[in-house]
Amino acid sequence: MAAEIVVTLEADQDQQEAYDWYEKRQSMLGERFLLAVDDCLRQIAERPELYAKVRGRYRRALVSKFPYAVYYHVEPDRVIVHAIIHTSRHPRRWQRRLP
Repeated sequence: MAAEIVVTLEADQDQQEAYDWYEKRQSMLGERFLLAVDDCLRQIAERPELYAKVRGRYRRALVSKFPYAVYYHVEPDRVIVHAIIHTSRHPRRWQRRLP
């Protein structure tokens, strides 16, 4: 059974900013980005323990075809997504959000 995915407000804002950036560059590129993120989130929901831990209990999954990563942690009944950011960003950008 797939885990429930909970996307924090900050992670949702990350995704929206990336969508806007891609959409300004090329029509429908933002839509393709959103589909790639959705696919990544589905994979996380199916197998949340699959991806490597990058800091304590926090894990990273890479978004296919885009240079973005999803940072999250696994709880017993759900997965909390803390950031969806470009892989060239400094780790402090997502780490400062951690509880």
